[in-house]
Amino acid sequence: MIKHNYNICSYNSCVYFKRNMNKSFIYLLLYVDDMVVALKDKDEIRRLKAQHNKEFEIKDLVVIKKILGMQISRDKEASKLYLS
Repeated sequence: MIKHNYNICSYNSCVYFKRNMNKSFIYLLLYVDDMVVALKDKDEIRRLKAQHNKEFEIKDLVVIKKILGMQISRDKEASKLYLS
């Protein structure tokens, strides 16, 4: 991730982030072989997946429902994520 100009979060070494050209942020949460991507632009998500797929074998689960034993639910109208 450092090679792709991501910064490591000082509070959690599993969290990487960088600012896009449009000034929004990309957040990557990595733990062993699991990755969660968080950003607003769907086209940017597609570009990011294509880039990572060139370097790693990835399996795209599209909508995340569970990670590290936590259930994840979304409220799209309120733009919120919830963890159990």
